[in-house]
Amino acid sequence: QVQLVESGGGLVQPGGSLRLSCAASGFIFSGNTMSWYRRASGQQNDLVASITSEGGTHYADSVKGRMTISRDNAKNILYLVMNNTKPEDTAVYFCKVQLRDRSYWGQGTQVTVTS
Repeated sequence: QVQLVESGGGLVQPGGSLRLSCAASGFIFSGNTMSWYRRASGQQNDLVASITSEGGTHYADSVKGRMTISRDNAKNILYLVMNNTKPEDTAVYFCKVQLRDRSYWGQGTQVTVTS
């Protein structure tokens, strides 16, 4: 079955960096677009970044220039490097894959940006 397991979240000071990982299994990772979403407290899920099977990337305006999405198709791992973090980046971060007409989500990893 499809599994997505995020890790790497934690507490970081403003201006700091984190690298999130999402280990994927149960589907052909290399052939699918992967995405990172985040959900701040009381808010909806917002797209952070996505990467196609060919490596094309898309970022939300709020994270452009600060976050980088990448993938390791040999290891079936999706990454999100977060640099110059801001308090408004505080959220639960999820990875997501869309397979046919169904979305699959991981359990999420909490990122808290605070001094």
